[in-house]
Amino acid sequence: MRSAILNFYVIFLLLSILSCSKEIQIDIPGYQEQLVVDGRIDAGGFPVVILTKSKNIYAASNFSEYIASMIFDASISINNGTNEVNLELISVSQLPLESQYRIAEMLKIEFELLPLIPFQVYSTTNPQMIGELGKTYFLKINYNNKFYEGSTQLLEPVALDYSNWTPNAINSDYGTLFSRLTDPANVRNAYKWEVKLITKKANNQPKDVIFRSSESPYFADDFFDGLSFEFETKYHAKDTTYPSGYRRHYKYGDSLVIKMSRVDNAVFDFFDKKEAQAESAGNPFATPVNIPSNLSNGALGIWAGYAPWYDTVYCIP
Repeated sequence: MRSAILNFYVIFLLLSILSCSKEIQIDIPGYQEQLVVDGRIDAGGFPVVILTKSKNIYAASNFSEYIASMIFDASISINNGTNEVNLELISVSQLPLESQYRIAEMLKIEFELLPLIPFQVYSTTNPQMIGELGKTYFLKINYNNKFYEGSTQLLEPVALDYSNWTPNAINSDYGTLFSRLTDPANVRNAYKWEVKLITKKANNQPKDVIFRSSESPYFADDFFDGLSFEFETKYHAKDTTYPSGYRRHYKYGDSLVIKMSRVDNAVFDFFDKKEAQAESAGNPFATPVNIPSNLSNGALGIWAGYAPWYDTVYCIP
């Protein structure tokens, strides 16, 4: 009898749950193509802007598709508060060598591969638009009769107190770099860290012609405002000719150039969130990340200014 009553309540509970269920429909907005801007200007360099169309999340993602999505029929100008210059479509091979280096760094490809990719970028060789410290650069884009604007600053760079090569305690032929930074107080400072190894190869050419960076080269002083601190870094590319465990170290006798660029807050926030999104990709438990942009009217991407400070380090104790 008790078993029959229990079964009745179980059936009644299931019927109640099923009768209370409600179909939920989620209206997911369709894909809308957006303008994507990848632009930069370095102090002492010419501006470079690459325009592409955004891709559907389900579309193929590879370098060929990226090149196919490039836009070549926009009008772009830059104003630095004194002069305004219209950018032109210029073949990469026709740009100054320094601009070509920056493009390889932007695309994260080896410089030797750049001539194999015949495409154009928006740039200029007008000396009025060489990046100057202390100036703000206003970008204006007209694409399909829609206007987009953005701005970036070239702030005064911050120098390191020192950088020294320190040999490994077990194998003194290899070592890492120890640097100290004293961060200016009471203002938010953000930086990008890059290194170029200029040690000559057998053909008497430098090992690197472009600067290399880690997966997370941007950092801000949110937790060390006004403080001095020392930090350790390694080479950002593996050298497979080095012994296992030392392939990201610097070798005794190496020469390298540090490039530490100061960037404004909008540039840091963009790349910081972009890196967070890349790290969480595919993780169903990760918090969704919205990547901010310093461009108006729904454009994606960034217009970034870099104010670099350089130092040359020789890897000797």
